[in-house]
Amino acid sequence: MFEQSKNFSNLVGLSALLIAFSAAFFSVFGLSKLFAGAELSVIIMASSLEFGKLVAASFLYRYWDKINLLQKFYMTFATIVLIIITSAGIFGFLSNAYQGATVEFEKESTALIFKEDRLKQLQEDKVYLKEELEDAIKELPDNYRTARRKLREDYQPQITEINKQMIDLKGEIGELKTALVETGVDVGPVIYLARTFQTDIDTVVKFFIFVLIFVFDPMAVMFVISYNVALEYRDEEDETQAVVKEKKKKWPVYGEKKKEVENKNEVSVNKSLLKKIINQAKSKVTLGGRDETDMNNLEKKI
Repeated sequence: MFEQSKNFSNLVGLSALLIAFSAAFFSVFGLSKLFAGAELSVIIMASSLEFGKLVAASFLYRYWDKINLLQKFYMTFATIVLIIITSAGIFGFLSNAYQGATVEFEKESTALIFKEDRLKQLQEDKVYLKEELEDAIKELPDNYRTARRKLREDYQPQITEINKQMIDLKGEIGELKTALVETGVDVGPVIYLARTFQTDIDTVVKFFIFVLIFVFDPMAVMFVISYNVALEYRDEEDETQAVVKEKKKKWPVYGEKKKEVENKNEVSVNKSLLKKIINQAKSKVTLGGRDETDMNNLEKKI
């Protein structure tokens, strides 16, 4: 049971370390992108603050009852502010990653929209030219065949040019759509979510990032505090185990001493009993000088 508790506290500590390190990494690099003019300085500053935030959280838990009100207020306030700064850094990092993944997709989407609008405009121009040509021909008498042919010859190059541009645009639109399919693989899930909730991609991504930062760094801080709690319980269990082991060591020693005392008492009782027997023998049996002397010597030995 003790080993399981010890392993679990180590697991909590490892989880705290991994989440805190990940949050610090994303936050530091996110802030460095935000202040790109002093990237190295920002990395050093943000790393120091990240480490200090975790130490501050542990300190507040361990010494809450021993510090004054001003220390409690300031360190709690500073820890919360640092959590917000870390979350902002994570937001910047993830936003930059999202923009890097979608910039090509957005460029191709914009180009596709532009070319589709241009194609639509050319189609309208073609219809307008044909209508204008028909109106001009209707105004001429039926016997003005040469004039009518001349009008068609004048309009035909414009219509031909429009047709050529339309064919080129249709080919470019087809290529862009193919490229969008290939590029859209990276942002496909986001596009699907945007269509599901009937909103734009940017809104879905912002909402998802906010959900992530809401549970990321606060979870890291809570895991650090939980690790401190687990260490306290483990220390108590260590002390309990030490006391139990000490008692187990003392019991055999106490048992040997008790046995030794019992043996001494038993020997003392045996000696007293033997003396009584000798005295009784002296009083009942008449012994010769030599025998009496031997009996006295035996009594002295006892």
